Amino acid sequence: MKTGNAIVLAGGFLNTMNAKTTHGLLRGTERFTIQAVIDHAHAGKDAGVVMDGRPCNIPVYGKVVDALSALRSKPDYCIIGVATVGGILPPDMLGEIRFALSQGISIVNGLHDFLGEKPEIVALAAANNATLIDVRKPKSRADLHFWEGDIYKVTAPIVAVMGMDCATGKRTTARFLRDACRAKGHKAEMIYTGQTGWMQGGQYGFIFDSTLNDFISGELEHAIVSCWEETHAEIIFLEGQSALRNPSGPCGPEFLISGNAKKVVLVVPMKREFFDDLPEWGPIPSVESEIALIRAYGSEVVALALNTQGASKAEIEAYQQEYEAKLGIPVVAPLEEGVGRIVEVLL
Repeated sequence: MKTGNAIVLAGGFLNTMNAKTTHGLLRGTERFTIQAVIDHAHAGKDAGVVMDGRPCNIPVYGKVVDALSALRSKPDYCIIGVATVGGILPPDMLGEIRFALSQGISIVNGLHDFLGEKPEIVALAAANNATLIDVRKPKSRADLHFWEGDIYKVTAPIVAVMGMDCATGKRTTARFLRDACRAKGHKAEMIYTGQTGWMQGGQYGFIFDSTLNDFISGELEHAIVSCWEETHAEIIFLEGQSALRNPSGPCGPEFLISGNAKKVVLVVPMKREFFDDLPEWGPIPSVESEIALIRAYGSEVVALALNTQGASKAEIEAYQQEYEAKLGIPVVAPLEEGVGRIVEVLL
């Protein structure tokens, strides 16, 4: 289902969590073929090495013009690969966007700052037969769904992949779990709930944070039920958003209640002390208290998935041993070891 070739704008953030959209696309997408990353701070490097120390054979160029000179074929799309606080477009990216449009390259934008509402950008796109795709633009009222209770017809297990903070790897873990189940011969599907999930080729889902609150539960239900009815999935994974207690945007009960997810894989940023790394936002609560809170909603945490950013191999192993002994569930580092041990307790 590849739509076309694409380059990704990382804007100097490639080695930070602000580039999590870029990171997701580098780890896999069925919608685009990623040719290169544009990041002035890391030009000349392998994008995977910058991201997490693992080569992915996708080059980094400093500017779009440099990529066009080096690539064998012109990209069809230029994807804005950052996820900023508030979804605001970094002003210094506009120059690269203008140049890409001048070359007839369409722009895929996952921010709340819609390019389709900037007259200059709209005119430039039209003049060069390029398209502006604002992924986060809200649906019209006619296209929204209200919760009806059809979720209770779904007999396949529904597993929510939730996190203890933003940008911890919930989507990546959900994709890993889906793919690992499929590798074992099971019909597994994933419901995307963010812009990157759509960019990665998600067939079922919606953009959680651009949906009117009254319809979030219905959009979630509609995605799950449609997926189950049309694919006959044996297991369905839900991409979580934010965290139950992140004060900037608490999120999670919808997946447990409206989505009827009775099993949870909890993603834990083991080295992060404060929400979004900001002390003024408060400390991230204990894993034990988060599990208790999820249990209060009627669901059970069946495994922990670790975000190991900044942790040594010894620290990861010590954390796994400690929490497996405490909780009696698998504690897995997905990027280091995969998610096979989690799949074993789900199937």
